[in-house]
Amino acid sequence: MVTENRKKVAILGATGHIAKNLIMGLSSLKDYQMYLFARTREKLVTFLNVNNIVDGISICDYEQFELADAYDVIINCIGIGNPQELVESPYSVFQITEKYDNLILNYLVGSPTTIYINLSSGAAYGSDFTEPAIQDKVLSLNINHLSVKDFYGISKLNMEAKHRSLNKHKIIDLRIFGFFSSYIDLNSKFLLTDVLGCIERNTILQTSAEDIIRDYVHPQDFLKLIILCMGKDTGNDVYDVYSLKPVSKFKMLEYFSTEHGLRFKILSEAICDSVTGSKKNYYSMNHKALDIGYKPQYTALQSVIDGYQQFRMRNKNEND
Repeated sequence: MVTENRKKVAILGATGHIAKNLIMGLSSLKDYQMYLFARTREKLVTFLNVNNIVDGISICDYEQFELADAYDVIINCIGIGNPQELVESPYSVFQITEKYDNLILNYLVGSPTTIYINLSSGAAYGSDFTEPAIQDKVLSLNINHLSVKDFYGISKLNMEAKHRSLNKHKIIDLRIFGFFSSYIDLNSKFLLTDVLGCIERNTILQTSAEDIIRDYVHPQDFLKLIILCMGKDTGNDVYDVYSLKPVSKFKMLEYFSTEHGLRFKILSEAICDSVTGSKKNYYSMNHKALDIGYKPQYTALQSVIDGYQQFRMRNKNEND
């Protein structure tokens, strides 16, 4: 059912990890009419049914996107959610990114008041995170020796550059460094999915002695940031997404070991499982989002704890 007074929000990539959290959050507020676009309609329908989300929802095909009446907001959640996909098909990151970004930008030509919120990545800064990102961080690329670890970041940087060039349009890029929730795909290759997999299978996690710092924004904090970006004073800009405080790898492993029985083994040799390169300090100290009123309430560790508790509860309910 469509309610006239509700803000019309189109979400592309509606079956993705982050998109599911946004749908849950926005649906609870009753202020939004959501138009959900997904390549796999069945997955989307199942997600909505399981979570009893009916009111304020329209399920759409991508062919309908350009034909629709003016959206107030478009949120682009499309992207490669599993780094393994980047290894298997490196060109796809450019192909998919360009296809849907251009679809939205073409739509804005006929609807210049529409706000476009794009989920970018901290990878836009490049692959060198010996130090965290800051406002004046300089991107370094070995242009004659590009590799798979560069492709994802370049695709995001290209999007951001296009968006800044369209400075008369209301386009916001949000650089996400880490996001964890109960909707995480366990088949994706990340530190936390490796941890969860070892707990579920009762196997030993093997990890290097190097401690690394990661940041995971809480879904509730991220929802607040999205709502701020949908405000009437939205301009054309980019913001890094951050939690109240990042967390170290061994701090997370200590929590999972103490509270959930994780067993892990520290190896003497270095391990680099990340397709996009080794990132020792993958978080941002560029807190420009303060300018629009963003004040995160949760630390990265709290985000992980809450996400895992909800993950266990969801799995228990599904198996009962």
